[in-house]
Amino acid sequence: MMRDIPFSPPDITEMEIKAVAEALRSGWITTGPKTKLFEQKIAEYVGTARAVCLNSATAAMELTLRILGVGPGDEVITSAYTYTASASVIHHVGAKIVLVDTAPGSYEMDYEKLAEAITDKTKVIIPVDLAGKMCDYDAIYSAIESKKHLFRSSNEIQGLFNRVIVMADAAHAFGATQKGLKCGQIADFTCYSFHAVKNLTTAEGGSVTWRDREGLDHDELYREFMLYSLHGQSKDALAKNQKGSWEYDIVYPAYKCNMTDILASIGLVQLDRYEELLRRRREVVELYDSLLRPFGVETIQHYGEDFSSTGHLYLARIPGISEKERNEIIIKTADAGIATNVHYKPLPMFSAYKNLGFDIKDYPNAFTQYENEITLPLHTKLSDEEVECVASRLNEVSGLQ
Repeated sequence: MMRDIPFSPPDITEMEIKAVAEALRSGWITTGPKTKLFEQKIAEYVGTARAVCLNSATAAMELTLRILGVGPGDEVITSAYTYTASASVIHHVGAKIVLVDTAPGSYEMDYEKLAEAITDKTKVIIPVDLAGKMCDYDAIYSAIESKKHLFRSSNEIQGLFNRVIVMADAAHAFGATQKGLKCGQIADFTCYSFHAVKNLTTAEGGSVTWRDREGLDHDELYREFMLYSLHGQSKDALAKNQKGSWEYDIVYPAYKCNMTDILASIGLVQLDRYEELLRRRREVVELYDSLLRPFGVETIQHYGEDFSSTGHLYLARIPGISEKERNEIIIKTADAGIATNVHYKPLPMFSAYKNLGFDIKDYPNAFTQYENEITLPLHTKLSDEEVECVASRLNEVSGLQ
């Protein structure tokens, strides 16, 4: 029987719709009290001193790099196995993109190769918490420590760290935990996405949080993000709206990537519902595991004794098949009304990165992960029956049953 099982629709209820209507009726629809409250609630949820809300995780990563003083002559390392945003922000600030292959059989960077890639020009590492599972941050910090003698700071904030800085691309990982710590409490800076397909959505949006560091002024850092996100303007619209308070300065010509109160109002409701959304995702992941692993399908371990993923993506690998065979399976599942996807095509396979000199032959492990990977529908609107249908169809068209 033909089904209609979408890949990742947003889970929006009447509560979010009511909150948006209230924001619209309030007369305050740009950055204002709802956005500031959302920032406060994110910081409380993550367990950090401050959070900044912006219009995307991409903006969060780029502004962080700029505030960290990263630019031409610097190098920033990230994974070859990720979405373009992880690397494009490096290009935006004028630094050199350094890609590291994955470890054999893993979606994470090869941490030995990561250590080898660190030079005296390396300023930041961008690990990618793919599918909502946090990377091995112990290994990342160990790699940094092994090359600490090479580090040369080029601005005040870099000097506070006196080592390569870790800025997590946690677009998938808002709410993940590792060794008793929340995502946001381990990397130096952590950037989240609230895009339409993410676990917690604001339609478009993102956020950045950071850990305590001796000498780090949270208020000043927050102010820097505000300046960078609002044209370098010394007052936001909320501050300018105070009686007689129109006067402002432009401190430097900056960017425009603030979050609005309309979007924040969605996020506030989503955050109230978030633990239940995570719980349902875990149920779906565990049901998929029980239906697919016995037939030899390889999947990420999302949950363990000392870690918990957000269950953002269900990445499945069919052993022994080629890229062409994988694509045929995707078509066959689509013919049955089941939407699937691939996460991710390694960056060196795209024209933009080929033009920058990258060659997929230098990243064989990333290609091996990609060529037989299929991402299955995973969202909170899936019924158990639909999960069973997806698993049955995949096993059938893959020749595993």
